Amino acid sequence: MSALPHTFAEDVINQDARIQFDTFLDEHRKALNECLDGLTEEQARRRLVASRTTLLGLVKHAAFVEKVWFDEAISRRTRAEIGIPATPDESFILDDDDTVASIQAAHREACEASRQAAAHLGLDDLVLGNRRGPLPLRWVYLHMLRELAQHCGHADILREQITR
Repeated sequence: MSALPHTFAEDVINQDARIQFDTFLDEHRKALNECLDGLTEEQARRRLVASRTTLLGLVKHAAFVEKVWFDEAISRRTRAEIGIPATPDESFILDDDDTVASIQAAHREACEASRQAAAHLGLDDLVLGNRRGPLPLRWVYLHMLRELAQHCGHADILREQITR
């Protein structure tokens, strides 16, 4: 896997928009993945809210989201072809063999595949495989930033509750 060297948002203030988008996305991807660092398997699976949301489930869901927006939307492959659940809610379901290590690795792999899938596109290029119809890559990036920021906030709160 050829993950990009970690660049901070402050390092790209004067760079073009694509570099800024990629940097902000990667910061959020990294933060969400790292919410599992140092936790036991039980802590990562602990349910503290009525929904299916757990820290392990959040990272598993984030891998799903990467595949929806950077595989399904760009490649136009179906979710069945990609091997992901049909709905976002299902993406939080943990299997018995899901571990901190396996989910973190799957998320990192999904992020790398996302980078590769979008590498040849410009921010104004249209992706055609979303149910909403054609969308510019810029919109996909903004949607992903919103989604990841929200889930990073969820992870911060859950982790605080688990480790206090």
